[in-house]
Amino acid sequence: MMHCLLRMLPLFAVALVSLVPLRAQTAASYVAVRAPVVVLTHARVIDGLGNATLENQMLVIRDGKIAALAADGSVPIPEGATVRDLTGKTVLPGLVMVHEHLFYSSISKGPFHMNEMEFSFPRLYLAAGVTSARTSGSLEPYTDLHVKENIALGLSPGPKLHLTAPYVDGPETGIAQLHGVKDAADAVRLVNYWADEGFTSVKVYINLPRDVMGATIQTAHARGLQVTGHIGKVTYREAAELGIDNLEHGFMAMSDLIPDRKDGDSSAAQKNYRTLENLDPESPAITGLIQLLVSKHVALTSTLAIFETFTPGRRVCTQAELDILAPPLRESYLTRWSAINIQNDETKKKAFAKNMQLEVKFFRAGGLLVAGTDPTGYGGCIAGYGNWRAIELLVEAGLTPREAIQVATSNGAKLLGIIKETGSVEVGKAADLVVVDGAPDHNISDLRKTEIVFQDGIGYDSKKLFDAAKGLVGIQ
Repeated sequence: MMHCLLRMLPLFAVALVSLVPLRAQTAASYVAVRAPVVVLTHARVIDGLGNATLENQMLVIRDGKIAALAADGSVPIPEGATVRDLTGKTVLPGLVMVHEHLFYSSISKGPFHMNEMEFSFPRLYLAAGVTSARTSGSLEPYTDLHVKENIALGLSPGPKLHLTAPYVDGPETGIAQLHGVKDAADAVRLVNYWADEGFTSVKVYINLPRDVMGATIQTAHARGLQVTGHIGKVTYREAAELGIDNLEHGFMAMSDLIPDRKDGDSSAAQKNYRTLENLDPESPAITGLIQLLVSKHVALTSTLAIFETFTPGRRVCTQAELDILAPPLRESYLTRWSAINIQNDETKKKAFAKNMQLEVKFFRAGGLLVAGTDPTGYGGCIAGYGNWRAIELLVEAGLTPREAIQVATSNGAKLLGIIKETGSVEVGKAADLVVVDGAPDHNISDLRKTEIVFQDGIGYDSKKLFDAAKGLVGIQ
């Protein structure tokens, strides 16, 4: 026995050594800029509010806040400040994106299961410039709470997290990691439990009937929690009348206009897609629905990046994205992507395009359009990279680059109730900033040239954060 143990010691040593880099990679490991006073000079500034880009600007960051924003040379540089010359670079607000997750597609071949990405996803989000994020539904709630706490304590890098409780779904839920509520009393109990645990929003899901949804919303609001939803049995109009705060996935989950739909019919994605395929975006029915949502102050979350992965004829992941995936997930992703494109479903193509039109219509009507990644699916929509893609697709849909950035920054902050603290480049707000080597107001894909992400005045190296996650997505 002793001989066997001695033979195994080298293996234990290797295992322990392999864990050291992960344990050593605290938030401080990725810091590129840290000083009591930081001055950024010669910068282009996109404020996140939709205003014209400011040229040749100087930002003074003091104690984690934006202390000054003025034309170069108009304000003296504080003595002892750390100065960064940003000639040719653009500063924009840290992204505030509201359909994020800390779980991801399983690499197993068994029943539907999602793995928690507590190491890779927070790093990827921050690397892409996401400084505040709302998770839109939890599968490992206590892991989410621990990740949030570790980020807040500076023990781990990642965005400031606003956590949504485990999904409130009906008993037909096909996700083993969820508890399907049996009635309104069960839903009320669930909401109160997770409110007590520290979650700040609730997500209602596709199999929840209208009466249970109503009780869920009423209870959540009484506890000061927002309610969002990826719904199916309940229409958008019905949810708005019940007082829901937010609807997910643009109009891709809308069941309102399905022909011959009966009250309380189960959700069927293909019926939604066919309805969108044949829908006239200028019809009175959809115009009236949008007007109702705007009048009820119901925000709409665009999640174009995830739906693109199920749409034939769209992009395949870049090599950088493929390198982030664990090898088994990389292989299964490419296999599934090929199958979708061979199938070439015209309904999905037309529904995706129509949804893009409707999201722009909602925005132009004065609706609060916000954005999220929804990094789920089968491996093609990844935290960080997916955030960039979500914004690029808003521009493809018809928003200007500055409008798309507004959706992904100040609009998200408005929804979360943190607009006084973050979401735009304004004096007095947190120095949550993204430094890009380019001009994303002219070419939105320049977001992919993010170099430094400031969170509360501490600048993180984007490349180091991305590199730390290589080969890990799908595992941790």
